[in-house]
Amino acid sequence: MTISVRKGLKTDLSAALGLIKELALYEKAPDEVIVTIEDMERDGFGENPVFNFFVAEMDGKIVGISLYYVKYSTWKGKCIFLEDIIVTERYRKHGIGKKLFDEVVKVSKELNVQRLEWQVLDWNEPAIRFYEKINSNLNKEWINCKLTKEQIMKYQ
Repeated sequence: MTISVRKGLKTDLSAALGLIKELALYEKAPDEVIVTIEDMERDGFGENPVFNFFVAEMDGKIVGISLYYVKYSTWKGKCIFLEDIIVTERYRKHGIGKKLFDEVVKVSKELNVQRLEWQVLDWNEPAIRFYEKINSNLNKEWINCKLTKEQIMKYQ
């Protein structure tokens, strides 16, 4: 049972989107996924890519991804935001998530960023235990805020 992790390719996007939909189902929000393969091709492999990702392969198929992007902090400078680590349910508990996380940490070191940031849902106990185990800061002080596309369009 060999796990390999590599940089994601355009040809991996269908599998990546499948994992994203699986995560949405796990988080009880399957109708929230509106991104398409075409969106991901444009946004990840177009003229100005805005995200990167790694894939984990096991038994000859993609079983996990980690998707991240560079962001900029007014106080700290260049940072990486880890949007998601997703491992298909059947392949969890094999260390795949950690291997995907390790690759994003490597990129963070290579890019000499000031912070690596991510979010975790308060009910996702397995993820919280992992993040506590690696001694990360779980910040309960900040409140996440967002505007949806519809709200952005109506904003005055």
